Amino acid sequence: MPSLDKYRVDAKKFSLKDFKSNDKSERSGSKEQDAIELANLATEINALQDILNAESKRKVLLVLQGMDASGKDGTVRHVFSECDPLGIRLASFKAPSSEELAHDYLWRVHQQVPKAGELVIFNRSHYEDVLIVKVHNWIDEAECKRRFAQINDFERLLTETGTTIIKCFLHISKEEQKTRMQERLDDPTKTWKFNPGDLKERELWPQYMQAYEQALKATSTEYAPWYVIPADSKTNRNLLISKLLLNTLKNLKLKYPAVPSD
Repeated sequence: MPSLDKYRVDAKKFSLKDFKSNDKSERSGSKEQDAIELANLATEINALQDILNAESKRKVLLVLQGMDASGKDGTVRHVFSECDPLGIRLASFKAPSSEELAHDYLWRVHQQVPKAGELVIFNRSHYEDVLIVKVHNWIDEAECKRRFAQINDFERLLTETGTTIIKCFLHISKEEQKTRMQERLDDPTKTWKFNPGDLKERELWPQYMQAYEQALKATSTEYAPWYVIPADSKTNRNLLISKLLLNTLKNLKLKYPAVPSD
């Protein structure tokens, strides 16, 4: 499998402008071939996730972060289409409850991290607390920098206690987001996903891109790297994240446990 390092965020020289949301490099040019490859990747991921669960030692956390309609739900459906639910868990983070607000911002997140043998997907994440809050000026620059440092420490704690972290920013264009939002309005099976508040957030697109660039640059580390996923093409997005996850699982050198002796 070709190297995927070109999608990895290098904190020393990162600029979001260097990554094209409409890049389709992971596609073959044939819809049929792409479908076959995605199915094969899903099968391989399932096989390795089964060993991860049986081994019950290591932990994997996949973070999916992106603008509204960037495809977080679709990624989960396609990448994990062949997986047995046993050992996989999805955690979604919406606006914090009053109980969650009574604690520090990482409290609710820490409760959802994977246990031994588990693969957990974060649909949105603790990064909401350095993105939307920064864009709306609910925290100042000094607090934002403190949170970057706290998040790096938090993720270091997770990795030092056996968790492998993959963080994916689903990068779509403002034009593609508009198309997908219109599709939600036009399709009765998708209108429930539409939130009028999303339109107000669209007006803050430049501020969000600046906040994402700052966050990715500050928190892409050797132990918990960020990857920028070109996501205007849903197929390209699904193929790329599948390959990243499969590579990660392979690198763990997972093995089924030996038969216990009497």
